[in-house]
Amino acid sequence: MVAPPPLQGLKVLEFAGLAPGPFAGLLLADAGAKVLRIDRHTTDAQAAPTSDALTRHKSSIAVDLKSPDGIEVIKALAKSADVLIDPFRPGVLEKLGIGPEVLCSINPRLIYGRMTGFRRDGQYALMAGHDINYLAVSGVLSLLGRSGDKPHPPTNILGDFAGGGATLFQGILLAIIHREKTGNGQVVEANMVDGASYLAVFPRQNLKTPVGNRPRGENLLDGGSPFYDTYETKDGKYMAVGALEPQFYAALVKGLGLRDQNWEKRRLDQRTWPEMKRIFESTFKSKTRSEWEEIFNGTDACCTPVLDYPELETDSSREGDQRPAVTLRETPCLAIDERSTDPVTHGQGPGVSGSSYTGQQLRPGQGGEDALSNWFGWTKGKDFDIKNGGVVLKPRSKL
Repeated sequence: MVAPPPLQGLKVLEFAGLAPGPFAGLLLADAGAKVLRIDRHTTDAQAAPTSDALTRHKSSIAVDLKSPDGIEVIKALAKSADVLIDPFRPGVLEKLGIGPEVLCSINPRLIYGRMTGFRRDGQYALMAGHDINYLAVSGVLSLLGRSGDKPHPPTNILGDFAGGGATLFQGILLAIIHREKTGNGQVVEANMVDGASYLAVFPRQNLKTPVGNRPRGENLLDGGSPFYDTYETKDGKYMAVGALEPQFYAALVKGLGLRDQNWEKRRLDQRTWPEMKRIFESTFKSKTRSEWEEIFNGTDACCTPVLDYPELETDSSREGDQRPAVTLRETPCLAIDERSTDPVTHGQGPGVSGSSYTGQQLRPGQGGEDALSNWFGWTKGKDFDIKNGGVVLKPRSKL
């Protein structure tokens, strides 16, 4: 038997956004928190789902934040909420009258999480931006790309998700620990510039060491080294090589049939790298990926197939089942894969539709009435109602 997930009972208000804010909410929800997304109200009888697909284990209500009635709803929810996620540019919720000074005075235990792209106190604070822009001004983007080519962003994983949503999640957890000790919540501020830069501490410091002091794409870990790179195979697929240590490199060249090159003692001499890379490239193209897998599986050559998500999703021989990011053996997080069988390693519960290969969009208002009832004890018609597509409070009797 396992105990409930670690954040069970935590109530989170997540203002609707895209990518980093919803991802922070997703991490909280996967750990058992109840996350209620606050969507913009609509007058449509059946509101269409939003484009946000990071919705598992969440519910939604629609609120008109431009009306006094809607603001009163937020204030009422904040009284008993544990966490709030603000994904907007600086000052947006303050202008609406629901900034941290207001809501934290209503509920001193509230953890008010704020997520921005740029620093709140920097020269870009009020500008629009996306992941690529945050990486650019943080310095991280300058590290990414091949030699002689322009800087290249790694889709939006590094800024939006690692430096953004996951960093805000970390801050919220730290604030929860602090609240356990003091009883007080606090404002938690994360931004993707500092988050991404913090993640880059190792390569940034390596710029002043032999590991990384050459131009972009010419160093040990950024594609310059022949034994830390990817190689195309005969069938147009790829193998990944990470044979940094001498014993791993020896196993690699043995598997490639290249021990006669006598590179082992000269592998760190960058003058040998161009020739070494050319021979590695031609050698890998002599066999299919499957053939190379047969050679390197079970060895310490640090040579593995580059698997793509379609084959991970459909090939049962691959380890493609999506699991919680960490295994908590006493209090596992919630399951993700629909085929989960072991609550400890796979997560507890039934998993989610699509098993995280297909996102599930959430319609504004979906599941919200149940959430208001279960979390706050509110009853429709008695405590709240729906007006012009948004939740409003029912007037309280003064008797």
